[in-house]
Amino acid sequence: MKSALFVAAAAACMAVAGVVGSQVIAAPAPQAASAAPRVDNFQLTDHTRYAHDLYYYKYAPAVVIMSQINGSAASRDAAKQLHTLAADYKAKGAVFFMVNSTDSRDAAAAEAKAQGFTIPILVDELQLVGENMKVDREAEVFVYNPKTWRLAYRGPASGAKAAIDGLTAGTEVAFKQVAVTSGKQISFATRGKEAEFAKISYSKDVAPIINEKCSNCHVTGGIGPFVLDSYEVVKGYAPMIRETLRTKRMPPYFPDPHIGHFKNEQGLTAAQTKTLVHWIEGGAQRGTGADPLLANKGKIAPEWPEYLGKPDVVVNIPAFKVPATGIVEYQNQRVDNPFKEDTFLRAISVKPGDRRVVHHVISNHVADPTRPRTIPGGSVGSYTPGAEAQVIADGAGAPVPGGGRLNFQMHYTTFGKEATDNTQVGFYVLKEKPKYIKRSAVIGDFALRIPASEARHREVAYMTFPADAELYTLYPHAHYRGRHVELKMVEPNGKETMLLSLPKYDFNWQRDYDPVEPIKVKAGTKLVAMWEYDNSANNFANPDPKRDVTWGEQTHEEMMYFRINYRFMDETVEKQRNDLQTALSASLQIGALDDNLSGKIEEHELNRPNMAAMKARFAALDVNKDGGLSAEEMSGTNARGIARGRNTNIEVPDL
Repeated sequence: MKSALFVAAAAACMAVAGVVGSQVIAAPAPQAASAAPRVDNFQLTDHTRYAHDLYYYKYAPAVVIMSQINGSAASRDAAKQLHTLAADYKAKGAVFFMVNSTDSRDAAAAEAKAQGFTIPILVDELQLVGENMKVDREAEVFVYNPKTWRLAYRGPASGAKAAIDGLTAGTEVAFKQVAVTSGKQISFATRGKEAEFAKISYSKDVAPIINEKCSNCHVTGGIGPFVLDSYEVVKGYAPMIRETLRTKRMPPYFPDPHIGHFKNEQGLTAAQTKTLVHWIEGGAQRGTGADPLLANKGKIAPEWPEYLGKPDVVVNIPAFKVPATGIVEYQNQRVDNPFKEDTFLRAISVKPGDRRVVHHVISNHVADPTRPRTIPGGSVGSYTPGAEAQVIADGAGAPVPGGGRLNFQMHYTTFGKEATDNTQVGFYVLKEKPKYIKRSAVIGDFALRIPASEARHREVAYMTFPADAELYTLYPHAHYRGRHVELKMVEPNGKETMLLSLPKYDFNWQRDYDPVEPIKVKAGTKLVAMWEYDNSANNFANPDPKRDVTWGEQTHEEMMYFRINYRFMDETVEKQRNDLQTALSASLQIGALDDNLSGKIEEHELNRPNMAAMKARFAALDVNKDGGLSAEEMSGTNARGIARGRNTNIEVPDL
C-alpha cells in the first residue's frame, strides 16, 4: 500500500514590493530568479468541482495564474487576454488558471458559463492562497517557474508574454513586476494584520482544535505516523501541518463541503483551518497557559472504536504470511459462522492485523445447502485503507443467515518486507429484530478502459431504482489512478441532485459516507456515478502510465466502483421484496454501458476493444430494431456473457 505523501512546507513567500503607477518598477531593478517571491503548494477546487494541486503541475514549463472577480469589466477584459495566451501556449505546455478569492463557487461557475471561460477558476474560499501570493487587486497575472515555484512575472496580462516565452524556451527569466492600476483592489480579511498571527493562543485556540480533529489518529497505536501529545511535537511538525492543511491532505476527510451532510464529518471548519495556518505563519508561538495536549501522554488507541465499545462477537481470520515482493492472489478465508440462528447486525468493525499489507477485506455469507435461507445473505463487513467501522442505519440491520460459513476475501499487497497478517472482525448484534433490511448494490463499469498516459479519463455508470427507497451509505472505490468521483440523482422528471463529490479522491482514505438524514429516492430514479482517472506519468502513484488499463482485481489494474446501502420503502423484515433487489440488479448492466443515460445501450457506446463481440452481435440482440438494447433484450445469459467479453468471470463484490 502506498502511503499519503507528506512534504515539508517551503519557506514563507517573500513580500512583493509596492506598486506605483503603470510602468515597470525601476527601483529595485529586476531581481534574479533565485531572489524572486516563491509560492507555497496549495489545493483548490475549481468552478467545475475538480481539485487542483499546484505542485502537480511541476511538469509544465510555466504556470500562469490571474486574480479574478465576478462581474467586473477589468477581470473580463483580462480574462480574454489570458485565454488568448492559453491558446498561444497550449502546444508548449504552459498551464493557465484564474483564482477568485472573493466570490462563491456557484457564482464563479455562473460567471464562467456566462463569459465562456474555459480556463479553470480556482475558488479561494479561505483566502489563504491569495494571502500567500500577496494578491493586491483583480486582473493581476502571476507567471511561475515550476522548477523553483518562484515568480518570473507579476503584472497585467498584456506584459506576461516575455516571461512565458522565456520559461517555455527553458531560459533563465529574471523576476519582473509591472503595476496594475485598473480594476478593483481585492479585500483580504487579514491584510495588514499579519502581526496578530503571533498572538493566536496555542493553549486556548490551537490545542483544542488538534485535540478535537487530530489526536484520535495521532495517538500511540493509532493510524497517524506520529503522536501529538505536546506543544513541542506540534511545533516540530508545524511546517508539515501547514502544508497538509493548504493541500487538504489532512484531516483525511475529502467530500465537497457544499454537497451533502454526513454523520461522520471529520473536516476542519474554515475558521479552524485559518487559525492553525495563521498560528504557524505567526511563528507557532507557545504563549501562556497550560498545554492541553499533555493529557494525551501515554494514551493508547482503543482496540475497538470507542463509540461502539467491545464487540459482541469477534472472528479471527486465519493468519497469512505476505511475502516481501510480488503479486499476491486473493485469499478466500472461510470460518464457521458464529451465528447459529438468523441474526441482524447494528455495526461491523474490521481490525486489520497489518495495515501495510491489507488492501481490502470483503465478505459474504456461504449458505448451508441443507438449510434454506429465511433472510437475505450478503456482506458481513468490509475494510479498505482508512476505513472506519460500518454502522447500520437506525431501524435497520445487516442480515446474517444462521449456519453455514463466512467467507473473507483478503487482498494483500507487498511493500518490500515480509509480514504476517492477523485480521479480526468485530460484530455488534442487534438485541431485537429490526424493522428494515439493509440492502447493498454496486454501480460499476466492468468494461472500463483507461488509455495510456491520459490524465483525465471519465467513466459513467448508473443504477435505476425500481421502487421508492432511502439511501443510507455512499461508498466510492477505485485504485491508484482514481482522481475525482461524484454521485448524482436523476429523477424521472429530469431533476438532478448532486449527492456526493470528492474533488480529489485519495486511495489511502476510503470511507463510508452516511447522510445525516436518509436520502429519499423515487421509483425510476437513476443514481449516476462519475469517475475520473489519471493515468498520466504526473500521477506519482501510477504503477504504469504507458499501458491501457482495464478492470482488474490488483491495484496495478483499476476499478470503477460505487457501493450504495439502502432500504426499499415497501420492504420490511416481515415482508421481504427480493423481487425489487433482482430488478435493481438487472439495471446495473444497462447502467454500466449506457454512457448517455438514454436507458438503452446504443451501438456507438460499444466502443472499447472488450466490447467487440457484443458489437458484432448488436443487430441480433436488438430484437425490436429500435437502435438500442433494452434491459429485456440484455436479460438473457448469452447477452450478459457477450457484454462481459473477456471479463466474463469478474465478480463485482460488496466492498
